[in-house]
Amino acid sequence: MKEIIFLVEEAIEGGYIARSLGESIFTEADTLTELKTNIKEAVECHFDEGKAPRLIRLHIVRDELITL
Repeated sequence: MKEIIFLVEEAIEGGYIARSLGESIFTEADTLTELKTNIKEAVECHFDEGKAPRLIRLHIVRDELITL
């Protein structure tokens, strides 16, 4: 596996949540910087040594409202 994709969303209570597509990896953090660190650590823990993907892609989904 060369790449793993994470869906990143803003949490209702604040901060961010991330879950991988295709693997059972989930993590959360207060900031995007912290989340990136947590994702790297979670991926390293999930895969056997030398088997982790070399690329981590973040698909960041953000809801915004525009009023008229």
